[in-house]
Amino acid sequence: MLSALPGPVLLPLTSLLAFLSTLLHVTPLLAVALLKFLLPLTPLRRALNHVLTAIAESWIEVNSAMIRLFTRRHDWRVEGIGELRRDGWFLVLCNHQSWVDILVLQYVCNRRIPFLKFFLKQQLIWVPLLGLAWWALDFPFMRRYTKAQIARRPELRGKDIAITRRACAKFAEIPVSVMNFVEGTRYTPAKHAQQASPYAHLLKPKAGGVAFVLETMGSMLQSVIDVTIVYPQGRPTLIDLLCGRVARVDVHVARRPIPRELLGGSYEDDAAVRERFQAWVNGLWAEKDRLIASRTAA
Repeated sequence: MLSALPGPVLLPLTSLLAFLSTLLHVTPLLAVALLKFLLPLTPLRRALNHVLTAIAESWIEVNSAMIRLFTRRHDWRVEGIGELRRDGWFLVLCNHQSWVDILVLQYVCNRRIPFLKFFLKQQLIWVPLLGLAWWALDFPFMRRYTKAQIARRPELRGKDIAITRRACAKFAEIPVSVMNFVEGTRYTPAKHAQQASPYAHLLKPKAGGVAFVLETMGSMLQSVIDVTIVYPQGRPTLIDLLCGRVARVDVHVARRPIPRELLGGSYEDDAAVRERFQAWVNGLWAEKDRLIASRTAA
């Protein structure tokens, strides 16, 4: 098996193949995106969106094939994928520990649900090749402002909400799975301690991003796909994955209904709506924390 190759051989080999696959897929992706930009006709735009999605799903499938070929996947356990479906619009919620999470999510979800689209930090648009690919695929880039920045420049208030609404308007053109890492950042013990998080294995969830998506797309979304990723051997890095050292991953998928009482209100302006959202998200997170504890102890 190729996964038996030593790390010093495996790392440059998998890195080279990943780069070549990226180059092979990003080139036609950008060409199609440029055509969509230059000819913004609605029927053509919708057709080209399907072409872009097909290219992106092919790219993910190649990455997944490399994971199967080069990693020591002695024990990757995935539960609940029988609940997934391709047709419709979904909100995907997941805990966040490592950049590996994204590849695991894509490995599990590719071609089982509509294409995953993430909300990304503004700085990531400058990542070579990938930033352009995310732009071509209409991934929304978010610029988060601190309270101090908003205090100095009040006109910045609500900018992130406006970006969310514009992104969700684009998502209406083709079935899509809107992905949200609810904690807003990757888990580390230092961040956990700094937050004084009430959860043993999770950071505090941020309900605002979820609320804005539901506020904009609530009538369109069929359900929530709740994904829990557990690394029983410890949080891996991308280098660990490229070197074939991620032998154990547990993924639990649960499809959940969207509570009707969360739809139709304004998270920003209505304290009662805000309280309901936070209670719902906190309940999901408490259940997720118990699930992670049971898998970590197993």
